[in-house]
Amino acid sequence: MLHLNLFIFGCGHHRAAWRHPHSSVERLGDIAYYEELARVAERGKLDAVFFADGHSCDNLADGPRWFLEPLTAMAAMSRATEHIGLISTVSSTFFTPFHAARMMASLDHISHGRMGWNVVTSMFDSEARNHGYEAMPDHAWRYGRAEEFIDAALRLWDSWRDDALVVDRAGAYVAPGSVAAIHHRGEHFLVDGPLTVPRPPQGHPVLFQAGASEQGRDLAARRAEAIYAVAYDLQAAQEYYRDVKRRVREAGRSDPVPIMPGLVTYVASTEAEARAKQRELDELLPSQDALRQLGMYVGQDCTGWDLDGPVPALPPLEAFTGPKGRYATVLRIIETEQPTVRGLLGRLAAGGGHCTMVGTPEGIADEMARWLQHEGADGFNLMPPALPGGIADFVEQVVPVLQQRGLFRKEYTSSTLRGHLGLTRPASV
Repeated sequence: MLHLNLFIFGCGHHRAAWRHPHSSVERLGDIAYYEELARVAERGKLDAVFFADGHSCDNLADGPRWFLEPLTAMAAMSRATEHIGLISTVSSTFFTPFHAARMMASLDHISHGRMGWNVVTSMFDSEARNHGYEAMPDHAWRYGRAEEFIDAALRLWDSWRDDALVVDRAGAYVAPGSVAAIHHRGEHFLVDGPLTVPRPPQGHPVLFQAGASEQGRDLAARRAEAIYAVAYDLQAAQEYYRDVKRRVREAGRSDPVPIMPGLVTYVASTEAEARAKQRELDELLPSQDALRQLGMYVGQDCTGWDLDGPVPALPPLEAFTGPKGRYATVLRIIETEQPTVRGLLGRLAAGGGHCTMVGTPEGIADEMARWLQHEGADGFNLMPPALPGGIADFVEQVVPVLQQRGLFRKEYTSSTLRGHLGLTRPASV
């Protein structure tokens, strides 16, 4: 069956969503808004809700990107829901393993085993300058730190045995020898441990990762328990899926490692109505805002580009030093569609090059099934162009079709995120 997450991002993933008359932009600081989104996703029996995170505040005139800190928000969201998983991004470049492991373990206890952590290395110099760096450290350094970060966090969660707590008021609080220091000494971190929080209900919160570079794919294949991906079309999805699944097998891993590309959907009772929804948002997007967003993806100033001319020549993927996954998608759109600059901006306006499906519930379900059945995806990270309407449309219209076809659960059969994803609980070391 498919795995489905809701990717919560402000008023939606379309850059102009906040400008829409029915947007929730005034509610972005209201925790009730996020609780409601989580409850809608839980009504659709989705595996989890997912929060990205950023550490800089650029181009605020273009609209909101970040508001509430995600781990803080998820503490409240866990109390407003019962079954759905809760996944938050954690930067291995800006956090320390002890700090991250402590917060994630606490949230796994609060949610009774529903937490996941999406490990990222971060990417922008403006973020680095908020954390003591003049600029982002190089790619190899960041991935080396991420590897060590993950190792230390896992060992901290294992620093308490599952049966450590005895809580004998007349004797010991913990069993002798059941809590131990980890004495981690590495290139990036010194961590004695043990953690201040007993072992999480899931053993380890579920580790998500997204990596398009060679190092990113290698780290995901060896460490991640579920993987986010960027795929513009099925062909691109298959290349990534088959390569990473091969690496997972070569790493000798037995658990499934679900791969979940991002998916933007515009759904309505007719294709014409769905395309009208898409056009309504596209027309709200100021061209200069869109050109600045494109500049982030391609690593150069695009503000002077001719909107109705061809896209200027871009460096090949191997010469690009920024985040490679999104850049590879831009190159693929240009190669396959040969759009004008204006056409490229429209394609990137929602989801930044992730797959976009526009149509009826049956048509979108058909295409999702095609990806599932042809090694393109094990599920999707849903990126509604507008919230809350986009996820409500999907839950009310597409999910029932998927359920009728036996492609998605009708009820939760597990109380933990590991259970939703079919993952085993790691043994206490």
